[in-house]
Amino acid sequence: MAEPEATRPVVSVVVPVYRSAEILPLLVERITAALGDGATARRFEIVLVCDASPDASWEVIQGLARSNSSVRGICLRRNAGQHNATMAGLHYASGSFIAIIDDDLQHPPEAITRMVAELERGFDVCYTRYVHRQHAIWKRLGSWINDVCAGLLLDKPRGLYLSSFKAMRREIAVEITKYDGPYAYVDGLILDVTQSISAIDVEHQKRAVGRGNYTLRRSLSLWLKMATSFSVFPLRLMSLLGAMVGVLSVCLIAYVVAAKLRDPTISAGWASLVATILLVGGLQLIGMGLLGEYLGRAYLKLNRKPQYVIRDLTWTSADNGQPPRV
Repeated sequence: MAEPEATRPVVSVVVPVYRSAEILPLLVERITAALGDGATARRFEIVLVCDASPDASWEVIQGLARSNSSVRGICLRRNAGQHNATMAGLHYASGSFIAIIDDDLQHPPEAITRMVAELERGFDVCYTRYVHRQHAIWKRLGSWINDVCAGLLLDKPRGLYLSSFKAMRREIAVEITKYDGPYAYVDGLILDVTQSISAIDVEHQKRAVGRGNYTLRRSLSLWLKMATSFSVFPLRLMSLLGAMVGVLSVCLIAYVVAAKLRDPTISAGWASLVATILLVGGLQLIGMGLLGEYLGRAYLKLNRKPQYVIRDLTWTSADNGQPPRV
């Protein structure tokens, strides 16, 4: 049953949690201070989604939920990944405005009120641009590549950085949580729904404890989700490359035939033949791999592979103020 409007949170803060047991109390404290104090104080909730974290994150979340009525906890049965865990949080968030923030305190919670102010001005979504980024060089390079690809594949507005720290109107969350495919990419879903997007600058901070969970493998996996779940551009690119190689092959054949007619003593070139075979074979393998990715994702969707499976919640259906399903 949905909450009465008088008690519904104005702001929901969704936090996907993985290996962050030590950081969570401070994170909740800073979010609470940012949203609950001062002239800009609003009713809010903090939705912490434990992505089957192997540390004590869920136990910490349960403790925070008992001591702070604004905290709601969701525990997933198995690791679903950051974007799928975010989708779980969005599904249960009940605020008029919903912010998404990482669990490592590299994003300043104090900026949430500024993002909400942008939404109140009429924008559907507000992203953040990091000032003085604290990421490793390979992550910065990966972000740049991802930014270029997102422009090609997702029609991303020029200059917009798809950061994981963002806020959106509730209506946008309702639309993107209609997506039931197994491989969610939140930014791709947002760009499918709206182009009314703002951005603000925030100071990027060092991780409070430990080190980041995004490895090179996970970054590549995220790029594949973007490339094959929300665009057919890679297939069109392979078709174009195939056509270009076909035209080049015809030209080479014509050249070889003409040269042979002019000088019958010319012997066939072994090196050029091998190079051509390797080139065509490589393109064919790339194309087959892309087709396999698309077919595999379609197969998993047809078999209804879930985005996430919930194991436990810190509230029950009998609780007053249960977050409604959007």
